[in-house]
Amino acid sequence: MLDAPEQDYAREPKVPRRTSVAPKRKLRRDFSEDFADDFPEDEDAPTGRKQKGVRLRFRWGMPATKWGRMSAGFGLVVLAGLCFGALLLVRDSVMHDPRFFIQSASSIEIQGNVHLTRDELVNIFGEDVERNIFYVSLAQRRTQLQQLPWVEHATVMRLLPNRLRVSIVERTPVAFVRQGSQIGLVDASGVLLDMPTHGDAHYSFPVVTGILASDPLSTRAARMKIFEQFTSDLDSSGEKISEKLSEIDLSNPEDVKAVIPDNGKDVLVHFGDTDFLNRYRKFEEHLQEWRTQYPTLSSVDMRYERQVVLDMQPGASATNAGSSVAVLPTAAAADGMNAAAPSEAAAKPAARTAIKPHAKAHVAAKKAPVSKWKRASAKAKAHRATAKAHARVVHHAAGNSRYHSSQVVHP
Repeated sequence: MLDAPEQDYAREPKVPRRTSVAPKRKLRRDFSEDFADDFPEDEDAPTGRKQKGVRLRFRWGMPATKWGRMSAGFGLVVLAGLCFGALLLVRDSVMHDPRFFIQSASSIEIQGNVHLTRDELVNIFGEDVERNIFYVSLAQRRTQLQQLPWVEHATVMRLLPNRLRVSIVERTPVAFVRQGSQIGLVDASGVLLDMPTHGDAHYSFPVVTGILASDPLSTRAARMKIFEQFTSDLDSSGEKISEKLSEIDLSNPEDVKAVIPDNGKDVLVHFGDTDFLNRYRKFEEHLQEWRTQYPTLSSVDMRYERQVVLDMQPGASATNAGSSVAVLPTAAAADGMNAAAPSEAAAKPAARTAIKPHAKAHVAAKKAPVSKWKRASAKAKAHRATAKAHARVVHHAAGNSRYHSSQVVHP
C-alpha cells in the first residue's frame, strides 16, 4: 500500500503577536434573550386566569404586601394562643397533681439550728402541709423566719417534687444582759436573745447592764460596739482579761464601769472611754496595797491622769480612817507610799481625804510619848500641816481633773 504523500504546509513567519492592552475578562452572556421566544405567552388565554393567587414578597424577613402582613400577623396570634393554652394546661395539671403536694412535716428539712428547736421552725410552715409546693411563698416564709430573734439569716428552697429545705444562720451571743430580775443574752448587734431551751451550749460571759429592751436597736448596737472595743482592748495582750470581769455597765458611753471580783469581794472600777488596758494594769498593780489600807474599798476611779479616787463602802467604821473617799496622787501610789487618813475625817464621813507625805508627820506625832499638853500641841500642828496639804491637793486637782457631784473635797 502506498502511503499518501504528506502535505507540506508553509511555515508561519515568526512575527511577534500583537496583544490587546485591555485586561483579560470573562465573557458574559445574557441568556435571558435566548429563551425569550421559547415560551410565548398565550395571548388567547382569558385575563382572569392570569390574576389568580396571592404573591408574597418578603422584604427583610417580613411580607412586603398588605395581605402578606395580615396573614403573618394572624399566624403569630394563633401560635401565641396555642402556646398560652398549652401552658395553662400544663400548669393546671401540675397544680392538681398529688405528686407535688407536701405530704407531712417530715417533708421539710431544717439545717443550721443549734439553739432553736425543729418544732419552733416547722410551726411557721404549718399551713403549708398537704398543700401544693408551688403555692408556698418562699419570700414570705423567709421573712417570717428572720423575725425570730435567734435567726440572723434564712434561706428557703423547693426540692421537687414535694420537699422544702430550710437553712438558717443563728446569731452568736457575746454577753449576758440583765433585764430587771431576768438574765438573757445579747449579740454584737444589740439584739436581745432569750436563754435557749435547746442544746448543750455553755457560756462564760460577763453580765452587761445599761441595755434595755425599750431602747431602739441603733442605741443598743452603739453600746455593744463600745463593749466590743472595751473587751478587745483588754484582751489585746492575749491574757483574756475580760473573762475576769463579772459585770460591765454601759449606761454611760463616756465611762465604762466594770465589776471585778477580788478574794470574794467585788470592786467597781471606772475605766472612762479610752486606754482601758493601761488603766486595768495600774489597778491590778496597786489593788492589794489599797486593800491593805482600806479593807472596805468598794470602787476605784481610774479616769484621772494624776490621781486615783477610792470609794469606801457606805457606813464604813472609823477604824478604816473614817472616810468614804480617798484621793491618792498617782505618783505617791506608784512609789508605794503608806499613808493614813487624818483623824478629822472620822467626824466627817463624807469628806475626801488627801494623801500626801505631810500625813506622815501627823502619824508620827500621834505615836510620840509626850505629855497631854504637848500631845495636844503636836496634834494641832499636825492638823495645820494636814490642812495645808489638803489645800495644795485640792488646788492641784482643780486644774487637772474634775470630780463627781457626789464626792466632797475636804477643806
